[in-house]
Amino acid sequence: MSEEILINVTPRETRVAQVENGLLREVFIERSGRRGIVGNVYKGKVCRVLPGMQAAFVDAGLERAAFLHCSDITGRREGDDDSKNVSINELVSEGQEIIVQVVKDPLGTKGARLTTQLSIPSRYLVYLSNISNVGVSQKIDNDEERRRLKAVLTDFVSTIDCGGFIARTAAEGVSEEALKADMDYLYRLWTSINDRGKGSGCGVIHEDLPLALRALRDFPGPDIEKVRIDSKETYDRAREFAQSYIPEAIDKLEYYPGERPLFELFGIEDEIHRALDRNVQLKSGGHLVFDQTEAMTTIDVNTGAFVGHRNLEETIFKTNLEAAQAIARQLQLRNLGGIIIIDFIDMTEPEHKRQVLRALEKSLESDHTKTTISEVSALGLVQMTRKRTRESLAHILCETCPVCQGRGELKTPETVCYEVFRELLREARQFDAQQFLVLASQDVVDMLLDEEATSLAELEAFINKPIKLQVESLYTQEQYDVVLM
Repeated sequence: MSEEILINVTPRETRVAQVENGLLREVFIERSGRRGIVGNVYKGKVCRVLPGMQAAFVDAGLERAAFLHCSDITGRREGDDDSKNVSINELVSEGQEIIVQVVKDPLGTKGARLTTQLSIPSRYLVYLSNISNVGVSQKIDNDEERRRLKAVLTDFVSTIDCGGFIARTAAEGVSEEALKADMDYLYRLWTSINDRGKGSGCGVIHEDLPLALRALRDFPGPDIEKVRIDSKETYDRAREFAQSYIPEAIDKLEYYPGERPLFELFGIEDEIHRALDRNVQLKSGGHLVFDQTEAMTTIDVNTGAFVGHRNLEETIFKTNLEAAQAIARQLQLRNLGGIIIIDFIDMTEPEHKRQVLRALEKSLESDHTKTTISEVSALGLVQMTRKRTRESLAHILCETCPVCQGRGELKTPETVCYEVFRELLREARQFDAQQFLVLASQDVVDMLLDEEATSLAELEAFINKPIKLQVESLYTQEQYDVVLM
């Protein structure tokens, strides 16, 4: 498997693309005017406690009050495994100052989600401030290596006052000296954060690294061949960061000075544009339809032009198998989270259903974001969830259409014409006007003068008042006004 990291930097925006075997796997975008805040640590003040929701709202100096649920608060009574056993009033009170960390960016009208269970990541480890245990990533499956890592972490934890560590996947095979240097750095960083938290006032007390350096910290592993950066300033910062924290990644860094844009050279721009489309074409001729709403995302699988070679069941099975792989990639690329419903084409063979579900699970194994998949339901639907921590690609790059208000549909000119007729009748009965002026879009006025000209004349005769029409070029198809004259 060949993987590359491409980092495109402009004065107001940084974009990072993870490319696997020539295909875009994931894209991250950070804009200077709207940086993501996941991982940032804030000192906040509890401004409202809601016992009915077992939650509190915290003023952390952000645009909107942030949300803190009871299950994300440390300090519950010993033996209480279920957060329902502890009232939120026992844990926080209005006006209380509290140190919190953002686990979910603000999404839409919702504020950020917080936790008091702080965690600070580095290249090999994650420092946990509120527990004294140690752990090892589940992706490290070598028992001997797991025991070695636990022994190193346990030995260090016994020498500090508080906190624990989790070894990340990148820690596999790393020397004891490098791990202890990482632990020492994280503990010093946490001490610094803790000291700043003792000051007065609400606001940020620790910010995570900028996107380009986070990509260097989190992504490079044995499969990453190159990290290409098209900004000399960012490249120099990345080399300096790598020399201090990731010396093995220095040889993978490469400055790209070419005149042709980096993302255009590798076809990333086209991939991003296609990731905003509602339809995704499959190589077989079938296609997927993505519908992203506030409540959930639905994915419909269609055979399209694929007719197969043997029978209908084989055609459906092959299309669903291909769709399972494409869906896993699109979920990462579009960064879709929350509840996801997949409507595979109905299959009659139980073995086919099992294989399609297994193909989906296997394709999602490379996803860094936690996913949970259910069995195929009686209606042939697969229900799954994908943890949502940041906005989807569409939410970052797009906004709600001002014409249709996000519906994706417009009233036809014919529908608007009939609405105009009803409005004219209502106005004629309610007011004593000499004549009426209808302001509408070009398509609506054209229809009133053409297909609906007879109806308009009959209405004029019925209300016994002249009706004039005027085109307003700035009106959308659904907009119109009736003016009394």
